[in-house]
Amino acid sequence: MRLKSLILAGALVAGVFAAAPASAYEIDVLTGKPLVVSGDPSRATVDPIPREEVAYNGKMGGGSIFINTSERRLYYVLGNGKAIRYGIGVGRPGFDWAGTNRVSRKAEWPDWTPPAQMLKRRPDLPRHMKGGEDNPLGARAMYLGSTLFRIHGSNEPETIGQAVSSGCIRMTNEDVIDLYDRVKVGAIVTVVR
Repeated sequence: MRLKSLILAGALVAGVFAAAPASAYEIDVLTGKPLVVSGDPSRATVDPIPREEVAYNGKMGGGSIFINTSERRLYYVLGNGKAIRYGIGVGRPGFDWAGTNRVSRKAEWPDWTPPAQMLKRRPDLPRHMKGGEDNPLGARAMYLGSTLFRIHGSNEPETIGQAVSSGCIRMTNEDVIDLYDRVKVGAIVTVVR
């Protein structure tokens, strides 16, 4: 794999780079970051959007969360002009929303009980699912007020950056654990489109 990366780097320098599928390589030679989530190259997927500290000049204070669904990014505001930016998955068309609420509860490896509205659309879903690696809420969940919406992990990291949920904000399990450890119950969450 190193040889492929070196050849690709040489082609870039020589200006003769022909586009190759990202899934063919383990490392992006320009950034040095991994591109393969799975160790099996035949099932390779592009690495989800990386978490990073960024400048933040918005009005929200430290400890709050700002979500831009059209950008598909969540910002945990650190204060002092800084935030941590995470990639997210958002509600598909017709299930997107905006507003302000508070984190009312947090749970590790939460159980999932699909709401009645979801069961009406998808009667094939289980009525209840214990928390764990196969649970669609993933490793952590932060509940938003008394709404049906949550910020939660996902066992489908390939959906990060997509609009596929029923309105919840999805994150990779790694990112949702990082956010969960930072966020306090009562934190303000603002969602804009």
